Amino acid sequence: MKDYYALGSRKRTLMPWDEWMRRRCRMYIWKQWKKPRTKVANLRKLGIQADKAYQWGNSRLDYWRIAGSPALQRSITNERLSAAGYFSILNYYESLHLCG
Repeated sequence: MKDYYALGSRKRTLMPWDEWMRRRCRMYIWKQWKKPRTKVANLRKLGIQADKAYQWGNSRLDYWRIAGSPALQRSITNERLSAAGYFSILNYYESLHLCG
């Protein structure tokens, strides 16, 4: 009986992994932009207000902290990541197991 419920709890296990992978992708994109001027310009292109883009683009926080910030989560959305080719573990699991 114990093994029966183990399959149902995989979704709960995969959710933090999927969130971690998305944040890691955002961090990688942020690292690629390198200079503050590029960061501000790209945030503006992605729809962030000018003052917020300047504030986050010139931030001294480390890459991981910025990747979890609301500015990057609003600009580099999950839809944009999937359009860029990001493979979502959770979406794949749900398509296989039909547990929505």
